[in-house]
Amino acid sequence: MDYKLEICANSVMSCVEAQKGGAYRVELCAAIPEGGTTPSYGDIAVARELLHIKLNVIIRPRGGDFLYSGLEHKIMLKDIEMCRKLGVDGIVIGCLTEEGDVDMERCRELVEAAEKMDVTFHRAFDQCRDPFISLEDIISLGCSRILTSGQQPKAEQGVDLLKKLVQQAGERTIIMPGSGINENNIAKIARET
Repeated sequence: MDYKLEICANSVMSCVEAQKGGAYRVELCAAIPEGGTTPSYGDIAVARELLHIKLNVIIRPRGGDFLYSGLEHKIMLKDIEMCRKLGVDGIVIGCLTEEGDVDMERCRELVEAAEKMDVTFHRAFDQCRDPFISLEDIISLGCSRILTSGQQPKAEQGVDLLKKLVQQAGERTIIMPGSGINENNIAKIARET
């Protein structure tokens, strides 16, 4: 299996340090304690200038739930346009319905707005009521990967579901474990999933 290390970075300096440390890709976020929100134009632009590794940017206008108003959705579309113009490699998205399903209409619009950028579905997946149905929905959207902790607070606690998701996804999308992964548990999580 070919593993690639993605680092969640909360600043341009964190991006640079991740690159120095050998990361394959960086996900740039602001407000990580809130689960990550879209970083500023300046952060994205300078990160893109300094990185030769892949740069993904979270598209999330606020912390809290993943139910977005029409106005918030419009903001997300504009943020995707900004990322595209800045040469970002990929975006990280996730919209849900009140019922806990993937909001297919809103997500489809975001994926279409991304054009040639890579699209990851973020940990909104961990709030879905049926991870197996949601996996199929996300695959149908064309997302390259799903960032998930296996619907647990930390990926190490979610290895059983992660393994099932990897099996169901097959080669159709990548299940990317995330949350609480460090040098002490990364090998175990990789081995068990």
